Amino acid sequence: MNHRLIVAVAATVALLSGCSDADKTASTALPTAAEVAAQAQLAPYRVQETFQVGEGVYVRSVAEDTTTNSLWIGTSVGVLQIDLQTNDMKATYTREDGLANEYVFAIYTDSKGYKWFGTDGGGMSRYRDGEWKTYFPMHGLADYWVYSFAEQKDGTIWVGTWAGLNRIDGETEVFSTYLEELVNEWVYGLDIDEQDRVWIGTEGGVNMYDGVTWHVWTHNEGLGASNGTSLPVSDNTGLGTRSRHDLSITTNGMETFNPNYVFDIEVASDGAVWAGTWGGGVGRYDGTRWTNYTTTEGLAGNIVYSIAEGPDGMLWFGTNRGLSGFDGNRWFTYNSSNGLLDNNVYDITVTQDGRVWVGTRNGVAILAQ
Repeated sequence: MNHRLIVAVAATVALLSGCSDADKTASTALPTAAEVAAQAQLAPYRVQETFQVGEGVYVRSVAEDTTTNSLWIGTSVGVLQIDLQTNDMKATYTREDGLANEYVFAIYTDSKGYKWFGTDGGGMSRYRDGEWKTYFPMHGLADYWVYSFAEQKDGTIWVGTWAGLNRIDGETEVFSTYLEELVNEWVYGLDIDEQDRVWIGTEGGVNMYDGVTWHVWTHNEGLGASNGTSLPVSDNTGLGTRSRHDLSITTNGMETFNPNYVFDIEVASDGAVWAGTWGGGVGRYDGTRWTNYTTTEGLAGNIVYSIAEGPDGMLWFGTNRGLSGFDGNRWFTYNSSNGLLDNNVYDITVTQDGRVWVGTRNGVAILAQ
């Protein structure tokens, strides 16, 4: 990684405030050195580069922007724009530049080239060609806490918040809010399938909206694996507080279990829907039933924050114990033992050139073949 990028990032971080202690979770057991070494002989990807963004700074979102050949990185202290050709930093953005809030949970680039930023308690910002626009509840936004974005074929933008789901008309920019239709109002994950149906991951299960009917799946319908290790059941379902940032996954230092809580949702190229849960691993829905994968099958950790698919069909899962790659048959684990800066992987994006950008506490790792 270019040295001046590291220096520039560090300088930027030094000027900004740190993140909340509410994001801290306990360390957990990792694969042994022998297990990591054995797997490394087979793994198709390697950690090629890393760069830090500052001690205690969290990378919460990463998104490719093909219109500017950039990677956008959302952290707990602002946004970084990286040149994908050189890996140099193009710019940084904070409230002084027009960003609604420095703590950025979600980034999305739409079909018109707008960059959308969902923040922690600051509302939502949109950016293109140097122009910023910020949205608050007074403009129709459901809540100040914004966690996810997705776009339908006609340009309709969907926004997941802590107080429901927003639909923004692509032509009029009129907001609609859905709340009673949802299994839970705390919306974390969004994606659109080939049939233009909206898939929604919430704190209480999965919804799907086909334009007419709202469908729902919870642990009772097969979402999330069973509590095979008898972890304490989380008491946060539906009782989340504005201060905990959705990541209080331990009780007295011990992992907890809440399989209805969906951090992320991804529609794969084969049409299957993947949902990352809190303690129940990752579930795959084939249109009929859920199949769940946990550490028993090879997943790095059973708390799954993020999911992405690469152009080669490899699926990537960011967990509380590292990053997992799944080629449909084999699982590969990456953690601090083989290159990651931290084992909590909050977001992943795979760029068009096949590189895997992994956002963790303290920085970003880049994997390549």
